[in-house]
Amino acid sequence: MTTITTSSQPVVHTSAGPVRGERRPHGARFLGIPYAQPPVGPLRFAAPVPPEPWTDVRDATVYGPTAQRRQLFDVTTIPEPSIPGEGTLNLNVFTPDTAPDAARPVLVWIHGGGFLAGSAASPWYDGDSFNRDGIVVVSIGYRLGIEGFLHLPDAPDNRGVRDWIAALEWVQQNIATFGGDPRKVTIAGQSAGGGAVQTLLATPAARGLFRAAISASGAVMQPQSRETAEAVTRRLSEHTGSPVTAAALEDLSDAELFALQDASASPGKPLLALAPFADGHLIPEPVRDALTTGDAGADIPLMLGFTAHEFNAVPQPDATAESLRAALAALGLDEGGSRAFLETYGGGEPGELQSQAMTDTVFRAPGLAIAEARARHGRPTWLYEFRLRSTAPGFTGLAHHCTDLPFAFDLLDAEGVTAALGDRPPQHVADAVHAAWTAFISDLDPGTDWPPYTAPERETRVWDTAPHTASDPLHRVRAIWCTP
Repeated sequence: MTTITTSSQPVVHTSAGPVRGERRPHGARFLGIPYAQPPVGPLRFAAPVPPEPWTDVRDATVYGPTAQRRQLFDVTTIPEPSIPGEGTLNLNVFTPDTAPDAARPVLVWIHGGGFLAGSAASPWYDGDSFNRDGIVVVSIGYRLGIEGFLHLPDAPDNRGVRDWIAALEWVQQNIATFGGDPRKVTIAGQSAGGGAVQTLLATPAARGLFRAAISASGAVMQPQSRETAEAVTRRLSEHTGSPVTAAALEDLSDAELFALQDASASPGKPLLALAPFADGHLIPEPVRDALTTGDAGADIPLMLGFTAHEFNAVPQPDATAESLRAALAALGLDEGGSRAFLETYGGGEPGELQSQAMTDTVFRAPGLAIAEARARHGRPTWLYEFRLRSTAPGFTGLAHHCTDLPFAFDLLDAEGVTAALGDRPPQHVADAVHAAWTAFISDLDPGTDWPPYTAPERETRVWDTAPHTASDPLHRVRAIWCTP
């Protein structure tokens, strides 16, 4: 079994064949390694199939094709390259320059993008700083949108989830040859990637493929029933005038599929309409239910959190006091809850407050509900809120969506960070956040200055200019949105 060599182009033998990577400052990286066959033709809407083996050394020095063909969201500040090609089911391995079977902890990263976009080739997901600290990083690509998540009567449901599982199975089979320990895998992701982590916790088929989890700003579809997914398919059938099936969609061009995908985003759709859903088989029940009222992930240490102003930069120029009250009512707040919300966030314009309500209901309240449920049962949980405010134009004064990631990956000099955070983001905060992630991935505990989330203390890590741990700093948010 060949593993990392001492040359400038190290070669590793995977279960499918040898790959050649390149050396980095703190190790080596291997890019675009297929973990499944290209999802084209009959495989476009099929469960992932193991890659065809190869014998020649495969070049793994450039990122592989991405499922993203266009960027969709202005809310994200992450650089997300779109790379053409059919073999989108590929992954990237960043490893310390170590001997084979070094049994290093492993971080498997699942990118965000609303389950419609995003790219594992982002410079914000480079694993070099984790390599410096002795951790192997794997970032994975997966099918998005219609290809990954639309319910089709003649195809397996939740194909994107099946892709995550296939990638994790590849890690179990191959990561030791890259210096990683398959028994020490932590899954992590942000936004939709954080929702992917929550989904995997609730997916029995993923059990045993990881030992810990990090959900950063995790978001899942609500409601998440099979009926909701079937309703999206019916709407698309009405739009096209014919049944929407895998057989009918298999040969559509990207442009044709995107036009159909855009039709799924009609007014009144549920948030994240093309996303993992409880199909009753792979995902037995809605993820939030599984994590708050069931036993899903009970034995898995979980770090989770969110930023203070996730979607507050999303403009709401037409908002009025009346539309704000209607929005709060639609989100489930009665008169008392709406009054408490306005008292907590008073002083803002209606548009700002509607954006804050979106931040709370999509990210903060669900994260708090999971932490509360796990605390009631004594399950190992660590909660954080990222409050460091940007000084960048357009984001000034906001701890907005995605801005915690350069701190977690300790990549403050990466492309796009200044545009998201402003000049000179504080390195000492990156040192603290990255150290906590490294400790959690390595030792299943982020450190002695950050105790688990338990009632009544509800100790929460606050990432700000002066990182600290506070007792129940989110009590007002919890009081407004979380049912006791």
